[in-house]
Amino acid sequence: MKPATGHYLILGCFCLAFCSGCTSYKFLESEHHPHTWKKLFLVHHWPVTVCKMSENDCKDPPQYWTIHGLWPDKVDECNRTWHFNVTEIKDLLPDMRQYWPDVLHSSPNRTQFWKHEWDKHGTCAATVEPLNSQKKYFGRTLDLYQKLDLNSCLLKVGIKPSSTYYQMTAIKEALTSVYGVTPKVQCLPPEEGEEVQTIGQIEFCFTKELELRNCTNSEADSYVMPNNWNFGPEELSVCNDTLTYYPAQVQFYN
Repeated sequence: MKPATGHYLILGCFCLAFCSGCTSYKFLESEHHPHTWKKLFLVHHWPVTVCKMSENDCKDPPQYWTIHGLWPDKVDECNRTWHFNVTEIKDLLPDMRQYWPDVLHSSPNRTQFWKHEWDKHGTCAATVEPLNSQKKYFGRTLDLYQKLDLNSCLLKVGIKPSSTYYQMTAIKEALTSVYGVTPKVQCLPPEEGEEVQTIGQIEFCFTKELELRNCTNSEADSYVMPNNWNFGPEELSVCNDTLTYYPAQVQFYN
């Protein structure tokens, strides 16, 4: 009996060690995991519109599209024990401050926005190998942003911040012609008594393999836009195919 007991004891220790090793991956994805997701949204926002939406003291927003985040669909704070650690992305900080700034707060040393994005979205995205660390999540998001090069692409097709208005259909068609996929464009609704919406956010959709795909609006693929960063009382929604303002500077209305 003793040899058998020893055998099971060794086997049990082996299993315990193996399972303990698995925890270094934080969690493993499976089809039955409560946080299983199907696609990613790389979300760009227009800082001028973000400032208009905000009740914060927003000063000198960047005049180029910046990163809002990389969001898996249908998930929210998947692992609350995996805390944000800015030292893990210290070599990314110059690019983070330029391309993924906290638009609502001017201090370059603030990391609260990145912490929020990691806690809410990064811990969910990390169930796939290309994004399974803070360094990979933020680094790969920066890579995708730079490859899409939204700012240059809009300029090349003649769409730039202006006091004149664009037809939203023209903006959507231009984006689709450049990228070969249909992104999702979101706007602020018109001011009371006005008819013109304001462009605020552009999302590109990716597969789990980080390949571009169409952003569909079918019911099966529906995704409710979260109010992620305390923008204020106004919220973005999918743009209508009507006149659209692409503001060059912040204008507040009383």
